[in-house]
Amino acid sequence: MRAVAARVTKADVTVDGEVVGAIAEPGLLVLLGVHKDDTPDKAVTMARKLHELRILRDEESVATSAAPVLVVSQFTLYGDTRKGRRPSWSAAAPPEAARQIFDSVVSELRARDVRVSTGEFGATMKVRSVNDGPFTVLIEV
Repeated sequence: MRAVAARVTKADVTVDGEVVGAIAEPGLLVLLGVHKDDTPDKAVTMARKLHELRILRDEESVATSAAPVLVVSQFTLYGDTRKGRRPSWSAAAPPEAARQIFDSVVSELRARDVRVSTGEFGATMKVRSVNDGPFTVLIEV
């Protein structure tokens, strides 16, 4: 599983012109990609890492600051561009499996009392954010 976590001052996701998820205060925007071999155990680990990651201002984490998180599914994080000009998506989980793991990460975050918003799984989304820093990291579990 891969996530790109960005410290933001605000972010939102729009589908067909309608905002489906947003955070209006400093927090994290997380683009989450699920690998075809990922398991529910990895969802627990990813949620813990996102919750405890100390990249917010003053080395705070979501756990210590109660900052919100916007999680957006992003299968393209597993695009392989080593051969040719067209990415291969063979490492990404199929949609049904990816949705279950994605939902598990969101549920695990919510179980930790995190305010979580999401995009719409499988939809064509427009993601807007105001990066803070910018401070963006790649997390793999």
